[in-house]
Amino acid sequence: MSYAIIRNEKLTRVQAMGAYKHNERKTRNHSNKNINSTKTELNYYLKKNELSYIKEFDKIKEKYDLKGQIRSNSNIMCEMVFTSDQKFFDKIGYEESKRYFEESYKFICEYKNLGEQNIISAVVHMDEDTPHMHLLFIPVIHTTDKQGNKIDKVCCRDFWKGKNSYRDLQNAYFKHISGKGFKLERGELVEVTNREHYSVQEYKRITNFENTKELLNSIKLELPETPDIKDFQKIMLNRDEKIKNKIIKPKDELIKKLYNENISLYKELSKQTTIIDKSEKFEKEKFKLETENRNLRFNLNMFQQEVEKTAKAIDVEYENKIKDLETKYKSKIDNLRTVEIAHGVAHFFQLFILVHHIKQRGIIFVNEYYHLLARFPIGSLDK
Repeated sequence: MSYAIIRNEKLTRVQAMGAYKHNERKTRNHSNKNINSTKTELNYYLKKNELSYIKEFDKIKEKYDLKGQIRSNSNIMCEMVFTSDQKFFDKIGYEESKRYFEESYKFICEYKNLGEQNIISAVVHMDEDTPHMHLLFIPVIHTTDKQGNKIDKVCCRDFWKGKNSYRDLQNAYFKHISGKGFKLERGELVEVTNREHYSVQEYKRITNFENTKELLNSIKLELPETPDIKDFQKIMLNRDEKIKNKIIKPKDELIKKLYNENISLYKELSKQTTIIDKSEKFEKEKFKLETENRNLRFNLNMFQQEVEKTAKAIDVEYENKIKDLETKYKSKIDNLRTVEIAHGVAHFFQLFILVHHIKQRGIIFVNEYYHLLARFPIGSLDK
């Protein structure tokens, strides 16, 4: 199971300047080797800062009349990092990952009634190993002055007041993010893990073995020159054999033993560094594949959105064309219907006249028949 990860770091003015350069990608040669500059264009903001973090802080402080005694070494803002592991983001996909960071952003805006106006910047980095969001905010507390007037005050110490302040943050964040449908575990307590909480930069830094490699290259495994026991025998001549057996010989054997042990240690250390080199190579290949995979997923998502957009546009265009054709030929259709009705009426009148004519001829025929009967009765014809 993946974890809902949230980390906080307090920043002074000097530290805020360093965070700004890193988060905004203001340097060419990044100290963090995990940054892939070709993917930096995929980074996006939930709140874009127009100025540097320091200038944004000064602008917000003046605009909202934030109180508080600010010294040169005071903690004036906080930087939070929201993330999880790559497996989690691969599973939920791009759109849900975006919603994850949006919900995290909303959480901080509402946490301790902070307010979105005190957010300096919120940027999501997609150009490193794992997607994560850097959110900078001013720790503002809502309190009263000595006269009892309500004021907003910059005070990092009071914002994180209490020994359980970070634990309360973790609990509140886990409750919020899990309540939005994200299936994550709460971060383990420090009493369980016994881990130290590092700063943001320390948390992201990876230990390398460059010094160890240099040390291995500088080591010369050569047996130091030691006097041969036979030479001592020539010098000692007939002196006590105890010196040779109890002092010289044991020292010579100890030197050889230490030399052999150094050989073994050197081989083991070389083996470890070789494993680490291979691991680093594997990590680079893994990172490359993950980056390509993430890029393909992103492009696929963009392509699907484009297809859906095109399909909707085609449907709209089709419906508009049908309406245009109906409008264009409506008068003609109406005229055709009028002509058909007129033809039908004319045909009906023709039939009516024909029937009437036949009826009139029939009446004339019957009248003539009866007239003849009247003139020539049937009996008279027999005579």
